[in-house]
Amino acid sequence: MTAVAEAREVAAQARAERAALAWEALARAELRTGARSVRAVPAAAPPVASAVEDGPARPALITAERPPMAVPPALSPLLPEGLRRGGTTVVQGSTSLLLTLLASACAHGAWAAVVGRPDLGVLAASQAGVDLGRLAMVPSPGADAAAVVAALLDGLDVVVVGPVARLTDADRRRLAARARDRGAVLVPTYAWPGAGTTLVVETGRWTGIGTGDGWLRAHRLRVVRTGRGVGGEQAVDLVLPLGAQAPDEPMAAAAPAPGEGLRLVG
Repeated sequence: MTAVAEAREVAAQARAERAALAWEALARAELRTGARSVRAVPAAAPPVASAVEDGPARPALITAERPPMAVPPALSPLLPEGLRRGGTTVVQGSTSLLLTLLASACAHGAWAAVVGRPDLGVLAASQAGVDLGRLAMVPSPGADAAAVVAALLDGLDVVVVGPVARLTDADRRRLAARARDRGAVLVPTYAWPGAGTTLVVETGRWTGIGTGDGWLRAHRLRVVRTGRGVGGEQAVDLVLPLGAQAPDEPMAAAAPAPGEGLRLVG
């Protein structure tokens, strides 16, 4: 069975028994595409037909009936309404920020998938607080990327799309429209024309490293929001992981004077 068929099966089943079945076919899709599975795959359920390319849209009421997905309070100034269902929200420049949003969404009951991001590992997601039982990863969807993303949008709440998912401009327009119809949140991690909201990390630095010692403790970020309905740029400064106390920056060692510390040998 192809990854497209497996994703289609999950999307159809999730509409009937979301909590119990959303993981089932997505886990099979992970295995089929080479992703690392974090749970055993249950027995297959009977397939249910579901259009992937341009099938009839479900009523748009689903977007209005279901509230937006919550985001951490630190991001509320940028996303006061949370992750709006049916919208496209770009997150660029920080995997830490992306995982923070996924962790919050999954903690509030969302099902999520990451497509086309082979650099994003299960360990990193777990350490960021993402519920792996609610996350599927399809790192390299190949030529079927558009169909795989479309099927996932049919049954899941959040679908992240990375640059390895090869999509045309027409694919992007169709996927954005599908997210609106299905009440899902599409989260590209690269420039996406027509996106309603874009979060870009302009500056960032890690803290915790001393002069030859220490380890990475916290990530300081400046996140800027642009997009439709925003009067100019909005920005917030964050420290990730959220709640971490960023240590004081170590004093830089003074540069030695020319010739200081040298001695003649031989």
